[in-house]
Amino acid sequence: MRIKKILVSQPRPTSEKSPYFNLERNYGVEIVFRPFIKVEGLTSKEFRQSKINVPDYSAIILTARTAIDHFFRLCKELRYNVPDTLKYFCVSETIAHYLQKYVIYRKRKIFYSETGLMEDLIPIIAKHNKETYLMPVSDVHNDKAVVLDNNKVKYVKAVMYRTVSNDFKPGETFDYDMLVFFSPAGIKSYTTNFPDYADRKVVIAAMGQTTLEAADRAGLKVDITITPETPSMASAIEHYLKKAKADEEKEERKAARQAATADKKQPADKKKASTTSSKKKASKPLTEEELFAKRSAAAKKAAATRRAKAKAAAKNKPLTEEELFAKRSAAAKKAAATRRAKAAAAKKAAKKK
Repeated sequence: MRIKKILVSQPRPTSEKSPYFNLERNYGVEIVFRPFIKVEGLTSKEFRQSKINVPDYSAIILTARTAIDHFFRLCKELRYNVPDTLKYFCVSETIAHYLQKYVIYRKRKIFYSETGLMEDLIPIIAKHNKETYLMPVSDVHNDKAVVLDNNKVKYVKAVMYRTVSNDFKPGETFDYDMLVFFSPAGIKSYTTNFPDYADRKVVIAAMGQTTLEAADRAGLKVDITITPETPSMASAIEHYLKKAKADEEKEERKAARQAATADKKQPADKKKASTTSSKKKASKPLTEEELFAKRSAAAKKAAATRRAKAKAAAKNKPLTEEELFAKRSAAAKKAAATRRAKAAAAKKAAKKK
């Protein structure tokens, strides 16, 4: 199928240099950014029900920028001044730098994994095994916590925000050819909003192992995902669009060749049909009247041919001596008559003078 409109279940990028905008320009597709899910923060009242006392912890494990936002929001609502001594252990450098939104980066003890993997953060945490760790998470969180459990890290998960479905409005247009998912919650939102999702003919793109597993459980066939050759979702989509465009052009060339072959074959078919029609007509038996007329015409044609041949033969036949003498005598008589006429005319002219 030809891809014309793509829904990416994420907020619209703030930078115009996003590779998604390059896809629009290079492949003539329309990309709509609309999250299938949205994040809601727990209120301070809801958080207190968990009986977690934030001041009891000397370190915090951060796996997402959303976790940072809601941690500092709740601390403010709880009227807790985050101490300068709090240590931050981030799963990636990007998340670590995001802390600058709330703290003076160079004056805080901030650690992060060089690879962006939780596994590589474990050795750093192990060096600070006397800390008490708090990990802000969503009500539906990923398997990063499993890595901590497997390595026997002592920590407490604190649910500070929740992921909810960003429902579609009744009658809202949904004419997309491709859907792009980044979380199991997005898959759930799609299947909840559209109970007939199994019958919808759309291309599915999914990123992340848990997202792929959620798609499989929902019975969705995933057509696009990241690979070592296409490490980002944008590059994976581009690879798919490039192949689809090449296949489309191949089909167009094939159709053009078939049309040209049909045009060349058509005159030959008409000629063959005409010959067949003539043969059928000739093979039809004649009536007695048609047969008589045909024979009469043939006889007349034969007689005319004989007369023409006889006339041509007579014209080319050599003269006998008698015929040659008679012809010469007639010519001599005609010449003598001509001379006499000229002499009489001359004599008459002389008398007038």
